[in-house]
Amino acid sequence: MPIGRSVISLQSARNGIGMIDPSQRRPSRPSDTLEPVRVSKARNAAGSWTEYLVIFLRIMAVLSLATGLYHWAQVCGIGAGPDTSFQMHTVAWQAATVFFAVIDLVAAVGLWLAAAWGAVVWLASIVSLAVIEVFFPQIYGGSVIVVCVAVALLGIYLWLAIVSARERPR
Repeated sequence: MPIGRSVISLQSARNGIGMIDPSQRRPSRPSDTLEPVRVSKARNAAGSWTEYLVIFLRIMAVLSLATGLYHWAQVCGIGAGPDTSFQMHTVAWQAATVFFAVIDLVAAVGLWLAAAWGAVVWLASIVSLAVIEVFFPQIYGGSVIVVCVAVALLGIYLWLAIVSARERPR
């Protein structure tokens, strides 16, 4: 670029020539009309249902992280004896363990970010766990307690999601 052209561009920028005021610009995309999310101070003091939902999602993220790491420890043989290693289990148990090792960690990231995809992945994980416990008890033992906890967590999430969606102004 020649030096003379850069001097002209710099002078034009100083004089405001060629610059557009953002408030005068017409939106060209639908996303240009969106305002950033702001939390009002009045609602923040008492706590809102959306905040409770995010706290719940973060707690579930920590639990998903812990279960994902637990499943990876089983895959890697950490803390397992010679007769309880990964290779000694059935193929169904191995497949389910690898599935939950991956999906729980992915869900943990999405839940911590409070992203919609994180909740979907977590819901897939929790429903898959309940289905395996109920319909395939030979894999993990068919624990009724695990199913009850999964259903309770699913119910709490759905209730918080509905209540927080109702509190948002339209």
